[in-house]
Amino acid sequence: MTKIDLTKRSPTLPQVLQLAGEEDLILETLEGRQFVVAEIDDFADEVAAVVKNKALMQLLAERSKETKRVSLAEARARLGLKKKPAGKACIAKRR
Repeated sequence: MTKIDLTKRSPTLPQVLQLAGEEDLILETLEGRQFVVAEIDDFADEVAAVVKNKALMQLLAERSKETKRVSLAEARARLGLKKKPAGKACIAKRR
């Protein structure tokens, strides 16, 4: 698994996908958030591979210990989003 620090370089999405086709990636943002990008061929095989990935399992174990949570209202405030009026849910239309 390769870690890409997005504060030092910003690959394009096609570049990230090409790299993820070769090996699993961890993308780290300026804020320190981390994302896993991995190609999925066969779900059962991928689950087995993920469970065997000690680095990822350690990362997930550390993340699961975090107790700080952010409410939806706080997330909206941090992002500068307005509260949506009740009953005005956004529903995508199916074609």
